[in-house]
Amino acid sequence: MGQHEQRLRARMDAIKGEIAALGEMRPGVLTKQYNVCGQANCRCKDKKNPRRHGPYHRLSYAWKTSEYVKADAVAGVQSQLADYKRFMGLKDEWVGISIALAKLRRRAAKREV
Repeated sequence: MGQHEQRLRARMDAIKGEIAALGEMRPGVLTKQYNVCGQANCRCKDKKNPRRHGPYHRLSYAWKTSEYVKADAVAGVQSQLADYKRFMGLKDEWVGISIALAKLRRRAAKREV
C-alpha cells in the first residue's frame, strides 16, 4: 500500500470518527420572520413607526416543508443544523476519498497485468 493510499485510508477513518461524534441533525435553514397581523389599530400598521410582530423563527427543510421554532429552541435547532452541515461535508469528503481509492486500485491492477 502506497503513502497516498495510506493517507486516504487514514482520513476516511478520521471521517468515520467525526461522523460517529455528531449529535442530532436537521437539514434546512433557520430564518427570522417578522409579521403584520390583521388588526386595524395594531402597532404593526402604525403609519409613522410600524413595528412588526416577531421575531418568529422558521425552520425550512430541504424537503419543501417548514415549521416555526420557539425562541427557547433556536439554539438547539442551530446546533442540529450545524451537525447536519458537517455530516454532509464529511459524507462528500468520504465519497471523494472512496473514488480516489478506487482509481488507485485500478491503476495498481493495470500495472500488475
